[in-house]
Amino acid sequence: MAKQTKRFKARTGDVTTPLPFTDAIAAVKSNASAKFDESIEIAVNLGVDPRHADQQVRGVVNLPSGTGRDVRVAVFAKDAKAAEALAAGADLVGAEDLYEKINGGFMDFDRVIASPDMMALVGRLGKVLGPRGLMPNPKVGTVTPNVAQAVKDAKGGAVEFRVEKAGIAHGGIGKASFTQEALEANVKAYVDALSKARPAGAKGTYIKRITLSSTMGPGFKVDPASLNV
Repeated sequence: MAKQTKRFKARTGDVTTPLPFTDAIAAVKSNASAKFDESIEIAVNLGVDPRHADQQVRGVVNLPSGTGRDVRVAVFAKDAKAAEALAAGADLVGAEDLYEKINGGFMDFDRVIASPDMMALVGRLGKVLGPRGLMPNPKVGTVTPNVAQAVKDAKGGAVEFRVEKAGIAHGGIGKASFTQEALEANVKAYVDALSKARPAGAKGTYIKRITLSSTMGPGFKVDPASLNV
């Protein structure tokens, strides 16, 4: 039998029974005992089959309490748009020069934004950005003429969500150091955004299961009814 670690033995709370989301957040916070500020993650099992085009779920949500992360943003833009992106706080801005840098293996960024006129160039990076979920897309506001606002949103707490093959959407919704109220607001915003993104092809129960966890802590099940979904 594997030896249990001190952290495992110190865990508290019921990991088997779905809890009201407020109680689940409190349990996650109390079990985040690592020496660093653990990230808080949410995983939502959806009643969809992503293999069908009419059951895709994708979008973006602005977390009211932010993410607690320093999001590095790369922007494909020229001239005035490039200047606007830099003024808004973009970490990397360019066109052909940025393309060459990324195509050469540079990937030190978390979000890619592009003005529409740059997509012919950015499209050539599909095999590089696509598998990492970084390809700009107008559906989530990362292909836009208003690059400055997109940069501000990304820096301020905008999080993309996308259902995976197993029908699960997951993402970071804050840090263990966040207050209870801040995490509650973020969880509500994330689940509400998923609810509003329900595809026409989804049948039956849409939000089946919700789990909250920290980087090093156990997962706690959430009763979807406590979030009115």
